[in-house]
Amino acid sequence: MEWYLKVLKNYVGFSGRASRKEYWMFVLFNMIALIILSVLDRVLGTDPLLYGLYSLAVLLPSLAVSIRRLHDAGKSGAWILIGLIPFIGAIVLLVFMCTDSQSNDNQHGPNPKATF
Repeated sequence: MEWYLKVLKNYVGFSGRASRKEYWMFVLFNMIALIILSVLDRVLGTDPLLYGLYSLAVLLPSLAVSIRRLHDAGKSGAWILIGLIPFIGAIVLLVFMCTDSQSNDNQHGPNPKATF
C-alpha cells in the first residue's frame, strides 16, 4: 500500500525514475481498486460512475509513474506514445515496464534501487 500512496503523492512528478516494484505495486493496487469499484457500480446501479471518476482521478499519477518507469529503463518518456499503436504498442510497453533498472545513474537521476 505504501507504494500506491507514494505514487499518488508524487502525482505530477514526471521527472526522475521509478523502480519496477513501485510501478507494478501501483498497477496491482490500481487494478484491485478498479475491480472493487466496478462491482460497486453494478450493485448500486451507477454502472460507469465510480469506476469512471476513479479512472479520471488516477490518470495523471498513472502517466507520471509510467514515464518515470520508462526513465528507469533508460528510455525517454515519449515512448509512452507507442502505446497508441494497437497490440504492438502494448507489447513494447510491457517489455519496457518489465526491463530491469539501469544499474547506475542515468540522465533522469539516480538508480531508485540504490536508495533502499
